[in-house]
Amino acid sequence: MKKLLFSGLMLFVGWSCTQQNELVQSQKKNSEINIDSTEYKILIIDPDFDRWYMMRYSPSMDRSNETYRSMNIIGVQNWNSFYERGKYPNAIGSYLNYQTNIDYGLEVNRRLYWYFKYIEETYRIRLLR
Repeated sequence: MKKLLFSGLMLFVGWSCTQQNELVQSQKKNSEINIDSTEYKILIIDPDFDRWYMMRYSPSMDRSNETYRSMNIIGVQNWNSFYERGKYPNAIGSYLNYQTNIDYGLEVNRRLYWYFKYIEETYRIRLLR
């Protein structure tokens, strides 16, 4: 009788553990589908930009993400064109890999737009027109 009770208890414990594992695995699969862990950041190494940005930007001047994206597409095209031609090497020293089919988010698009404005004001290079 003890062996039968012990065997039944072990069978029940084994069955309950497999049910718990299936539940945990299905929850992990659902959470992996819902979470988009891609985050983009922009790194501007110009030491004067942050001070300039803090003096010029205010939330009342903020625009939508789509507006920033459309302006940045123009700015990136002009930037890369100047870079490929070797024009303005003191201000434009690298190629920008800005892909139009990727949503970089409001913060990245905003800072890139304002960096283009900074370059326009500081170096008198027309990027956003």
